Amino acid sequence: MDNINLIEKAKSGNISALNTLLSANYPILQGYVIKMTGNIDIAQDIVQETMLKAVIHIKKFIPNAKFSTWLITIATNLYRDLLRKTKNLELISETIETNEISPERSVIFNIEYNAVKEILLKLPYEKRAVFILKHYYGYKYEEIAVILKCPIGTVRSRLHNCIKYIILELDRKGIM
Repeated sequence: MDNINLIEKAKSGNISALNTLLSANYPILQGYVIKMTGNIDIAQDIVQETMLKAVIHIKKFIPNAKFSTWLITIATNLYRDLLRKTKNLELISETIETNEISPERSVIFNIEYNAVKEILLKLPYEKRAVFILKHYYGYKYEEIAVILKCPIGTVRSRLHNCIKYIILELDRKGIM
């Protein structure tokens, strides 16, 4: 069954269709929120609240974008609200294990990944969100603009500045 049919069934009260939609999009949402917050506990709270809002407001969903885009938009708004409520909240990163075969490659990957993650967490969420949506999830500029509610030019500018900053920081740390 395609997403359009699932969405229509979910909107008309079919719990199974709604469950299928949410289950299929859960990994994308969870990965995005973990990368945004850098904290698994906070991410889990945001993901759960996002899923709850999606269930409550499914009838309001208009399928002119992907269902995952709608979920990410909800999560982004929840994270934005959290940042407003806790301006100086320090987000503690959890170590993410890799399943690389080579131990050497795994160590190198972890060093690079953790360095980029640390740099990303220092950026304002607007720039961090653009980078994550573009480079981890492959969203188009237009989709990112919709999710973050800003012009496409702003998305491009934030991404450019973010990449420039990451490169400078990696170079400064001697990783590049």
